[in-house]
Amino acid sequence: MSPHRNRSLSVKPLQEFVLEGFAGGPQTQALLFALFLALYVVAVLGNLTMMVVITLDARLHSPMYFFLKNLSFLDLCYSSVIAPKALATFLSSSKLITFAGCATQFFFFSLLVTTEGFLLAVMAYDRFVAICSPLRYPITMRPLVCACLVLGCYCGGCLNSILQASFTFSLPFCSSSHIDHFFCDVPPLLKLACANTTINELVMFGICGLIIVGTTLVVLTSYGYITVTILRMRSGGGRHKLFSTCGSHMTAVSLFYGTVFVMYAQPGAVASMEQGKVVSVFYTLVIPMLNPLIYSLRNKDVKEALRRLGQKHTAT
Repeated sequence: MSPHRNRSLSVKPLQEFVLEGFAGGPQTQALLFALFLALYVVAVLGNLTMMVVITLDARLHSPMYFFLKNLSFLDLCYSSVIAPKALATFLSSSKLITFAGCATQFFFFSLLVTTEGFLLAVMAYDRFVAICSPLRYPITMRPLVCACLVLGCYCGGCLNSILQASFTFSLPFCSSSHIDHFFCDVPPLLKLACANTTINELVMFGICGLIIVGTTLVVLTSYGYITVTILRMRSGGGRHKLFSTCGSHMTAVSLFYGTVFVMYAQPGAVASMEQGKVVSVFYTLVIPMLNPLIYSLRNKDVKEALRRLGQKHTAT
């Protein structure tokens, strides 16, 4: 529990916070700026490329690539919610963010990250239907169903974001306004509260744990059936192609769920701010940068689409 809660401090509505970010002098901040900028630029270019290729290539107009385009959109958006402000703080001496700006950043980050967690589970279900019930796949995963599934992911993300934001920003904050992080997130914000945050921590742990466990069960169950189905196939080439496609998704799922679990779904997560900063860099910038590479380098259809798009560009 924060020491601020046992002192007689004047509790007043805060108008702004200070994002402390990472410790270090000007050279360290410049190095961090370069690192964050490189990760962000690669993430933006990679995800934009995936979205453009899938949109322009008619051969990729299938449910799997519809979900993949939405994944790229989410990665682009939630890295953009964090990176620009973080880059600005590395070059600024004040490192200020308004209360409204902090709440807005928190809301949209929570919305987009939770939505991505649900979408990864939907993508696993899509592969399950495609591989285990191929004859029913065109009907089961028709465009309207796919659109509803994506909409449901956003609704789930929005519900979690509203709950987390309302619980967090209804707390009274002490005169200390320094957030020990490079963006507005639940654990460092709870450190500034003047009230008992046990309920908030239980809500965060409970909701995040429920989401992670629920979506992980969907993923594991889907890939359990998929693995059995693939092993029963007689064609070695078919098995290799399916394992390659599913392997890309499992890599993305493992990276995302692993880091989110470390940050939010374990009881000691709130107390380890330094570890949390490093983990946060991984899932706010590194994973959005890696996802397009994972899906493009290990996906023959995407590589061929990129080649065709390049040939059209060269021809014109």
